[in-house]
Amino acid sequence: MDKRKRGFRGNIPLLIVEVCVLCVSIGFMYVVITMTEEVNHKAIDEERIYINEEVVREKKTGVIKAEAKEEDKPKPKGYRNIALFGVDARNGELGKGTRSDTIMVASINQDTQEIKLVSVFRDTYLNLSNDTYNKCNTAYAQGGPEQAINMLNMNLDLDITDYVTIGFSGLIDAVDALGGVEMEVTESEISHLNNYQLCMAQELGVDYTPVEKSGRQLLNGMQATAYCRIRYTRGDDFRRTQRQREVLAAMMEKAGGASVGTLTEMVNAVLPQVETSLDVDEILSVLGSVAGYNMVESEGFPFEGGRAGANVGSKGSCVIPVDLEENVRQLHQMFYPEERYTPSAQVGKISGEIREQTTEYLH
Repeated sequence: MDKRKRGFRGNIPLLIVEVCVLCVSIGFMYVVITMTEEVNHKAIDEERIYINEEVVREKKTGVIKAEAKEEDKPKPKGYRNIALFGVDARNGELGKGTRSDTIMVASINQDTQEIKLVSVFRDTYLNLSNDTYNKCNTAYAQGGPEQAINMLNMNLDLDITDYVTIGFSGLIDAVDALGGVEMEVTESEISHLNNYQLCMAQELGVDYTPVEKSGRQLLNGMQATAYCRIRYTRGDDFRRTQRQREVLAAMMEKAGGASVGTLTEMVNAVLPQVETSLDVDEILSVLGSVAGYNMVESEGFPFEGGRAGANVGSKGSCVIPVDLEENVRQLHQMFYPEERYTPSAQVGKISGEIREQTTEYLH
């Protein structure tokens, strides 16, 4: 397995303010200078991060073309992808051995300040970056964020080198600090939302306020987090990840008009519950620039029409990318619409292996 040291950092106005649904907003650190000791920074050895050689060449080619085409304009900053993990951390542990209930990739166009967000369904049957195949959230449990990043890069032809991880209690505090978020709750969601609230309240030793009616309403931190976790209504896990992205969008909108005092309160509450590879200099680079970012598109991976459900032996119920190559092509078309992308030979090999291992379970 090829390893590539990546120097893809640059002075990028970070997006993480936009990425709060289980990976909340490092971008809100307007006041982080006074509290940098609270940042739970975990450096990643980039020599151990897998990035496919074909992806590296594609990046270099894209930069050269852009420079040649726009000689008189400032050099494009390009895109940056960051992995976002939400973990079910009951004891405050955010690393290896913890289940990643939420896996997202945020793709930031640093020139247009547009963000596209993809949820990778946690039960997706993929290569765990070590040539074993299982539900993709197994990668975080086995090897923490480093292996989870490698899993994403290997299967999706991406170049991720940074991550943000947050536990559910951090999301609760973030939403509360913003004064809650408005969400549309259906009748079928109420009982499940309250059941999740009850479980979390018992684990955290706190009270909760049941949701008693359907319709659009203001949800507090506990309610919004419980809403993110629902997976038993129509749509199952696919609808669950959509809820997470909807809560994220609502948080972004609320934060856009928040005062410095509100953001300060949020930072104070959330930082101890966040782990990230981003260093303080990168975090500070976001000062004064987060307000311009917009989330313009969000989807679930594998894409609708390119996935199927199946019980894969001892691995249980999985989401199968029936054609991983086509799903990766569609992902790159979403992230980089100006490019025509052909998936790497590595993705082709993995796609064939998934097909071979799962075909018998799909019929």
